[in-house]
Amino acid sequence: MESIKKNLENLNNLVLTGKAIEAFDKYYADNVVMQENSSEPMVGKELNRQREIEFFSSITDFRGASVKSVGFGDNTSFVVWEFDYTHKDWGVRKYTQVAVQTWENGKIVKEQFFYGN
Repeated sequence: MESIKKNLENLNNLVLTGKAIEAFDKYYADNVVMQENSSEPMVGKELNRQREIEFFSSITDFRGASVKSVGFGDNTSFVVWEFDYTHKDWGVRKYTQVAVQTWENGKIVKEQFFYGN
């Protein structure tokens, strides 16, 4: 569990310093499955990497992000995030999100995001 804790701390710090794609490249497995709430999961690192790039390139005004809490279990972690930004298609977004990760061999193989609309 200590390696997951260390990896997650490093990942979060990369995201908080504007290096989300670097974090994704380093800590996500090639076969990663990512899912927004109950939407259809997206499978594969390249597909999810492209989705991440599109998301971050669509932010027109970034006011902040912060980690509110983290937790760990067997090959599992979660992060409670607060975000505040303006998106070119969605407008002003200010919300709390919980990201739940499943880890294998030091990489995230599954991540699901939970947040209100």
